[in-house]
Amino acid sequence: MADKSQDNFIGLVLAASSSAFIGSSFVVKKKGLKKAGASGIRAGQGGYGYLKEPLWWIGMISMILGEAANFAAYAFAPAILVTPLGALSIVVSAILAHHFLQERLNVFGMVGCVLCIAGSVSITLHAPEEREMSGVNEVLLLALQPDFLLYALSAVSAALYLMFKVAPKFGKTHIFVNVGICSLFGSLSVISCKALGMAIKMTFEGNNQFGYPATYLCMVIVACCVVIQINYLNKALDLFNSAIVSPIYYVMFTVLVIIASTIMFKEQQTTRQVATQFSGFITIVSGTFILHMTKDMDLTGSIAGFNAKGQGPVAKRRGPEELPILSRETKEEL
Repeated sequence: MADKSQDNFIGLVLAASSSAFIGSSFVVKKKGLKKAGASGIRAGQGGYGYLKEPLWWIGMISMILGEAANFAAYAFAPAILVTPLGALSIVVSAILAHHFLQERLNVFGMVGCVLCIAGSVSITLHAPEEREMSGVNEVLLLALQPDFLLYALSAVSAALYLMFKVAPKFGKTHIFVNVGICSLFGSLSVISCKALGMAIKMTFEGNNQFGYPATYLCMVIVACCVVIQINYLNKALDLFNSAIVSPIYYVMFTVLVIIASTIMFKEQQTTRQVATQFSGFITIVSGTFILHMTKDMDLTGSIAGFNAKGQGPVAKRRGPEELPILSRETKEEL
Protein backbone atom coordinates (compact mmCIF):
# COMPACT_ATOMS: atom_id res chain seq x y z
CA MET A 1 0.00 0.00 0.00
CA ALA A 2 2.85 2.36 0.82
CA ASP A 3 4.54 1.63 -2.51
CA LYS A 4 1.30 2.29 -4.38
CA SER A 5 0.78 5.58 -2.54
CA GLN A 6 4.34 6.55 -3.40
CA ASP A 7 3.76 5.67 -7.06
CA ASN A 8 0.59 7.78 -7.09
CA PHE A 9 2.52 10.69 -5.59
CA ILE A 10 5.25 10.36 -8.24
CA GLY A 11 2.59 10.22 -10.96
CA LEU A 12 0.93 13.30 -9.49
CA VAL A 13 4.21 15.25 -9.46
CA LEU A 14 4.99 14.18 -13.04
CA ALA A 15 1.49 15.12 -14.24
CA ALA A 16 1.67 18.53 -12.53
CA SER A 17 5.16 19.09 -13.97
CA SER A 18 3.85 18.15 -17.39
CA SER A 19 1.09 20.76 -17.12
CA ALA A 20 3.61 23.41 -16.05
CA PHE A 21 5.95 22.64 -18.96
CA ILE A 22 3.18 22.43 -21.57
CA GLY A 23 1.33 25.50 -20.28
CA SER A 24 4.47 27.62 -20.27
CA SER A 25 5.54 26.32 -23.69
CA PHE A 26 2.55 28.00 -25.38
CA VAL A 27 3.50 31.37 -23.93
CA VAL A 28 7.22 31.07 -24.68
CA LYS A 29 6.57 29.89 -28.24
CA LYS A 30 4.14 32.74 -28.83
CA LYS A 31 6.71 35.28 -27.62
CA GLY A 32 9.19 33.70 -30.03
CA LEU A 33 6.67 33.89 -32.88
CA LYS A 34 5.92 37.54 -32.14
CA LYS A 35 9.63 38.38 -32.01
CA ALA A 36 10.31 36.56 -35.27
CA GLY A 37 7.27 38.16 -36.96
CA ALA A 38 8.46 41.65 -36.00
CA SER A 39 11.52 41.26 -38.21
CA GLY A 40 10.19 39.07 -41.02
CA ILE A 41 7.22 37.22 -42.45
CA ARG A 42 4.84 36.02 -39.78
CA ALA A 43 4.17 32.31 -39.34
CA GLY A 44 0.48 32.82 -40.11
CA GLN A 45 1.48 34.20 -43.50
CA GLY A 46 3.73 31.27 -44.35
CA GLY A 47 6.99 32.48 -42.82
CA TYR A 48 9.49 30.22 -41.05
CA GLY A 49 11.69 32.82 -39.42
CA TYR A 50 10.69 31.49 -35.99
CA LEU A 51 12.97 28.49 -36.62
CA LYS A 52 15.88 30.87 -36.09
CA GLU A 53 14.41 32.31 -32.90
CA PRO A 54 15.88 30.82 -29.66
CA LEU A 55 12.70 31.62 -27.69
CA TRP A 56 10.61 29.45 -29.99
CA TRP A 57 12.99 26.53 -29.55
CA ILE A 58 12.93 26.97 -25.77
CA GLY A 59 9.16 26.72 -25.94
CA MET A 60 9.35 23.61 -28.12
CA ILE A 61 11.81 21.94 -25.75
CA SER A 62 9.49 22.81 -22.86
CA MET A 63 6.60 21.11 -24.66
CA ILE A 64 8.68 17.99 -25.36
CA LEU A 65 9.66 17.80 -21.69
CA GLY A 66 6.01 18.19 -20.72
CA GLU A 67 4.86 15.38 -23.00
CA ALA A 68 7.66 13.16 -21.71
CA ALA A 69 6.64 13.84 -18.09
CA ASN A 70 3.01 13.11 -18.96
CA PHE A 71 4.01 9.82 -20.59
CA ALA A 72 6.00 8.85 -17.50
CA ALA A 73 3.10 9.80 -15.21
CA TYR A 74 0.94 7.06 -16.73
CA ALA A 75 3.53 4.49 -15.65
CA PHE A 76 3.04 5.41 -11.99
CA ALA A 77 -0.54 6.61 -11.51
CA PRO A 78 -4.02 5.64 -12.79
CA ALA A 79 -5.16 7.32 -16.00
CA ILE A 80 -8.22 8.60 -14.12
CA LEU A 81 -5.81 10.65 -11.96
CA VAL A 82 -3.33 11.77 -14.63
CA THR A 83 -5.67 12.79 -17.47
CA PRO A 84 -7.84 15.38 -15.64
CA LEU A 85 -4.71 17.13 -14.35
CA GLY A 86 -4.05 18.20 -17.94
CA ALA A 87 -6.48 21.05 -17.24
CA LEU A 88 -3.76 22.66 -15.13
CA SER A 89 -1.80 23.44 -18.32
CA ILE A 90 -4.70 25.70 -19.36
CA VAL A 91 -4.44 27.52 -16.03
CA VAL A 92 -0.64 27.89 -16.29
CA SER A 93 -0.93 29.19 -19.86
CA ALA A 94 -3.63 31.72 -18.93
CA ILE A 95 -1.72 33.06 -15.92
CA LEU A 96 1.60 33.37 -17.77
CA ALA A 97 -0.09 34.97 -20.79
CA HIS A 98 -1.63 37.53 -18.43
CA HIS A 99 1.79 38.53 -17.12
CA PHE A 100 4.06 38.15 -20.16
CA LEU A 101 1.83 38.58 -23.23
CA GLN A 102 -0.52 41.27 -21.91
CA GLU A 103 -3.46 38.95 -22.62
CA ARG A 104 -5.38 40.16 -19.60
CA LEU A 105 -7.10 37.62 -17.39
CA ASN A 106 -10.48 39.08 -16.43
CA VAL A 107 -12.48 38.19 -13.35
CA PHE A 108 -14.30 35.35 -15.12
CA GLY A 109 -10.96 33.91 -16.20
CA MET A 110 -9.76 33.99 -12.60
CA VAL A 111 -12.91 32.14 -11.51
CA GLY A 112 -12.26 29.56 -14.24
CA CYS A 113 -8.70 29.04 -13.02
CA VAL A 114 -9.88 28.56 -9.43
CA LEU A 115 -12.50 26.02 -10.55
CA CYS A 116 -9.91 24.05 -12.54
CA ILE A 117 -7.55 23.91 -9.57
CA ALA A 118 -10.35 22.98 -7.14
CA GLY A 119 -11.58 20.19 -9.40
CA SER A 120 -8.06 18.83 -9.88
CA VAL A 121 -7.45 18.77 -6.12
CA SER A 122 -10.76 16.96 -5.58
CA ILE A 123 -9.88 14.24 -8.10
CA THR A 124 -6.34 13.93 -6.74
CA LEU A 125 -7.50 13.37 -3.17
CA HIS A 126 -9.97 10.67 -4.20
CA ALA A 127 -8.07 8.81 -6.93
CA PRO A 128 -8.61 5.03 -6.85
CA GLU A 129 -5.94 2.50 -5.98
CA GLU A 130 -4.67 0.87 -9.15
CA ARG A 131 -4.38 -2.90 -9.38
CA GLU A 132 -0.92 -4.44 -9.37
CA MET A 133 0.41 -5.56 -12.75
CA SER A 134 2.90 -8.39 -13.25
CA GLY A 135 3.93 -7.23 -16.71
CA VAL A 136 2.85 -6.03 -20.12
CA ASN A 137 1.37 -9.44 -20.95
CA GLU A 138 -1.18 -8.97 -18.16
CA VAL A 139 -2.19 -5.67 -19.73
CA LEU A 140 -2.69 -7.50 -23.03
CA LEU A 141 -4.92 -10.04 -21.29
CA LEU A 142 -7.00 -7.18 -19.82
CA ALA A 143 -7.27 -5.64 -23.28
CA LEU A 144 -8.60 -8.93 -24.64
CA GLN A 145 -11.48 -9.01 -22.17
CA PRO A 146 -14.85 -8.99 -23.98
CA ASP A 147 -16.02 -5.71 -22.45
CA PHE A 148 -12.86 -3.79 -23.36
CA LEU A 149 -12.69 -5.41 -26.81
CA LEU A 150 -16.24 -4.22 -27.37
CA TYR A 151 -15.23 -0.68 -26.35
CA ALA A 152 -12.09 -0.70 -28.52
CA LEU A 153 -13.92 -2.04 -31.58
CA SER A 154 -16.74 0.45 -31.07
CA ALA A 155 -14.29 3.35 -30.72
CA VAL A 156 -12.30 2.39 -33.82
CA SER A 157 -15.45 1.73 -35.87
CA ALA A 158 -16.97 5.06 -34.84
CA ALA A 159 -13.74 6.92 -35.61
CA LEU A 160 -13.36 5.27 -39.04
CA TYR A 161 -16.99 6.06 -39.86
CA LEU A 162 -16.40 9.70 -38.94
CA MET A 163 -13.16 9.78 -40.96
CA PHE A 164 -14.45 8.29 -44.21
CA LYS A 165 -18.20 8.96 -44.21
CA VAL A 166 -18.93 12.02 -42.10
CA ALA A 167 -15.77 14.18 -42.29
CA PRO A 168 -15.76 14.66 -46.10
CA LYS A 169 -19.31 16.10 -45.95
CA PHE A 170 -19.59 17.76 -42.55
CA GLY A 171 -16.02 18.08 -41.23
CA LYS A 172 -15.77 21.73 -42.23
CA THR A 173 -19.00 22.82 -40.57
CA HIS A 174 -19.42 20.55 -37.53
CA ILE A 175 -16.74 20.85 -34.85
CA PHE A 176 -17.55 17.53 -33.19
CA VAL A 177 -16.46 15.49 -36.25
CA ASN A 178 -12.69 16.10 -36.19
CA VAL A 179 -12.60 16.51 -32.40
CA GLY A 180 -14.51 13.24 -32.00
CA ILE A 181 -11.97 11.39 -34.14
CA CYS A 182 -9.11 12.77 -32.01
CA SER A 183 -10.85 11.84 -28.77
CA LEU A 184 -11.78 8.28 -29.78
CA PHE A 185 -8.25 7.42 -30.88
CA GLY A 186 -6.88 9.39 -27.92
CA SER A 187 -8.62 7.12 -25.42
CA LEU A 188 -6.86 4.11 -26.96
CA SER A 189 -3.49 5.89 -27.16
CA VAL A 190 -3.60 6.69 -23.43
CA ILE A 191 -4.21 3.03 -22.54
CA SER A 192 -1.31 1.99 -24.78
CA CYS A 193 0.90 4.77 -23.35
CA LYS A 194 0.17 3.50 -19.85
CA ALA A 195 1.11 -0.07 -20.81
CA LEU A 196 4.27 1.09 -22.59
CA GLY A 197 5.28 3.35 -19.71
CA MET A 198 4.78 0.49 -17.27
CA ALA A 199 6.93 -1.76 -19.47
CA ILE A 200 9.76 0.79 -19.49
CA LYS A 201 9.48 1.29 -15.72
CA MET A 202 9.59 -2.46 -15.02
CA THR A 203 12.51 -2.91 -17.40
CA PHE A 204 14.54 -0.32 -15.49
CA GLU A 205 13.64 -2.17 -12.29
CA GLY A 206 15.21 -5.34 -13.68
CA ASN A 207 12.15 -7.08 -15.14
CA ASN A 208 12.78 -6.81 -18.89
CA GLN A 209 9.52 -6.34 -20.79
CA PHE A 210 11.03 -5.81 -24.24
CA GLY A 211 11.24 -9.53 -24.89
CA TYR A 212 7.45 -9.69 -25.28
CA PRO A 213 5.60 -8.88 -28.52
CA ALA A 214 2.94 -7.03 -26.51
CA THR A 215 5.40 -4.21 -25.79
CA TYR A 216 6.03 -3.60 -29.48
CA LEU A 217 2.31 -3.85 -30.22
CA CYS A 218 1.78 -1.00 -27.75
CA MET A 219 4.42 1.05 -29.57
CA VAL A 220 2.64 0.56 -32.90
CA ILE A 221 -0.75 1.47 -31.43
CA VAL A 222 0.65 4.61 -29.78
CA ALA A 223 2.38 5.72 -32.99
CA CYS A 224 -0.72 5.18 -35.16
CA CYS A 225 -3.09 6.86 -32.73
CA VAL A 226 -0.83 9.87 -32.18
CA VAL A 227 -0.37 10.47 -35.93
CA ILE A 228 -4.15 10.39 -36.46
CA GLN A 229 -4.75 12.64 -33.45
CA ILE A 230 -2.25 15.26 -34.63
CA ASN A 231 -3.69 15.23 -38.15
CA TYR A 232 -7.32 15.72 -37.16
CA LEU A 233 -6.59 18.11 -34.30
CA ASN A 234 -4.70 20.35 -36.74
CA LYS A 235 -7.73 20.23 -39.06
CA ALA A 236 -10.04 21.19 -36.21
CA LEU A 237 -7.79 24.10 -35.17
CA ASP A 238 -7.51 25.28 -38.77
CA LEU A 239 -11.27 25.18 -39.36
CA PHE A 240 -12.62 26.40 -36.02
CA ASN A 241 -11.77 28.93 -33.35
CA SER A 242 -9.18 27.51 -30.93
CA ALA A 243 -11.13 28.91 -27.96
CA ILE A 244 -13.92 26.50 -28.91
CA VAL A 245 -11.80 23.53 -29.97
CA SER A 246 -9.68 23.36 -26.81
CA PRO A 247 -12.41 22.93 -24.17
CA ILE A 248 -14.55 20.61 -26.32
CA TYR A 249 -11.55 18.40 -27.09
CA TYR A 250 -10.51 18.35 -23.44
CA VAL A 251 -13.98 17.29 -22.28
CA MET A 252 -14.51 14.59 -24.93
CA PHE A 253 -10.98 13.22 -24.58
CA THR A 254 -11.09 13.09 -20.78
CA VAL A 255 -14.52 11.44 -20.66
CA LEU A 256 -13.49 8.72 -23.12
CA VAL A 257 -10.16 8.10 -21.33
CA ILE A 258 -11.93 7.65 -18.00
CA ILE A 259 -14.48 5.28 -19.57
CA ALA A 260 -11.78 3.21 -21.30
CA SER A 261 -9.61 3.08 -18.18
CA THR A 262 -12.52 2.07 -15.96
CA ILE A 263 -13.60 -0.72 -18.34
CA MET A 264 -10.09 -2.11 -18.78
CA PHE A 265 -8.48 -1.84 -15.36
CA LYS A 266 -11.65 -2.08 -13.27
CA GLU A 267 -10.25 0.04 -10.45
CA GLN A 268 -12.16 -0.61 -7.24
CA GLN A 269 -13.95 2.53 -6.09
CA THR A 270 -16.54 3.35 -3.49
CA THR A 271 -19.69 5.26 -4.34
CA ARG A 272 -18.28 8.26 -2.49
CA GLN A 273 -15.08 8.18 -4.58
CA VAL A 274 -17.04 7.99 -7.83
CA ALA A 275 -19.34 10.83 -6.80
CA THR A 276 -16.42 13.02 -5.68
CA GLN A 277 -14.41 12.37 -8.84
CA PHE A 278 -17.44 13.09 -11.00
CA SER A 279 -18.02 16.35 -9.13
CA GLY A 280 -14.34 17.25 -9.51
CA PHE A 281 -14.45 16.53 -13.22
CA ILE A 282 -17.58 18.65 -13.72
CA THR A 283 -15.86 21.45 -11.79
CA ILE A 284 -12.83 21.25 -14.11
CA VAL A 285 -15.05 21.23 -17.19
CA SER A 286 -16.96 24.28 -15.93
CA GLY A 287 -13.75 26.14 -15.18
CA THR A 288 -12.28 25.29 -18.58
CA PHE A 289 -15.33 26.54 -20.45
CA ILE A 290 -15.54 29.74 -18.40
CA LEU A 291 -11.83 30.41 -18.92
CA HIS A 292 -11.95 29.94 -22.68
CA MET A 293 -15.35 31.43 -23.46
CA THR A 294 -14.69 34.67 -21.55
CA LYS A 295 -11.00 35.21 -22.19
CA ASP A 296 -11.68 37.68 -25.04
CA MET A 297 -14.26 39.70 -23.14
CA ASP A 298 -13.20 43.23 -22.31
CA LEU A 299 -14.84 44.02 -18.96
CA THR A 300 -14.96 47.73 -18.44
CA GLY A 301 -16.49 49.46 -15.45
CA SER A 302 -17.13 47.36 -12.40
CA ILE A 303 -16.44 43.66 -11.95
CA ALA A 304 -20.13 42.90 -12.49
CA GLY A 305 -19.93 44.39 -16.00
CA PHE A 306 -21.86 47.59 -15.30
CA ASN A 307 -20.61 51.10 -15.79
CA ALA A 308 -20.02 53.56 -12.97
CA LYS A 309 -23.67 54.63 -13.01
CA GLY A 310 -24.91 51.05 -12.93
CA GLN A 311 -26.44 51.36 -16.41
CA GLY A 312 -26.40 48.04 -18.24
CA PRO A 313 -23.74 45.48 -18.96
CA VAL A 314 -20.72 46.88 -20.73
CA ALA A 315 -18.81 43.66 -21.37
CA LYS A 316 -17.74 43.44 -24.98
CA ARG A 317 -15.58 41.27 -27.21
CA ARG A 318 -12.27 42.45 -28.46
CA GLY A 319 -12.08 42.79 -32.21
CA PRO A 320 -14.77 43.04 -34.89
CA GLU A 321 -16.32 39.62 -34.33
CA GLU A 322 -17.62 37.76 -31.27
CA LEU A 323 -15.50 34.63 -31.50
CA PRO A 324 -17.32 32.77 -34.32
CA ILE A 325 -17.14 29.01 -34.13
CA LEU A 326 -16.02 28.83 -37.74
CA SER A 327 -12.83 30.62 -38.66
CA ARG A 328 -13.05 33.50 -41.14
CA GLU A 329 -11.14 31.54 -43.79
CA THR A 330 -13.55 28.62 -43.52
CA LYS A 331 -16.58 30.88 -43.83
CA GLU A 332 -15.13 32.54 -46.95
CA GLU A 333 -14.42 29.12 -48.48
CA LEU A 334 -17.97 27.94 -47.79
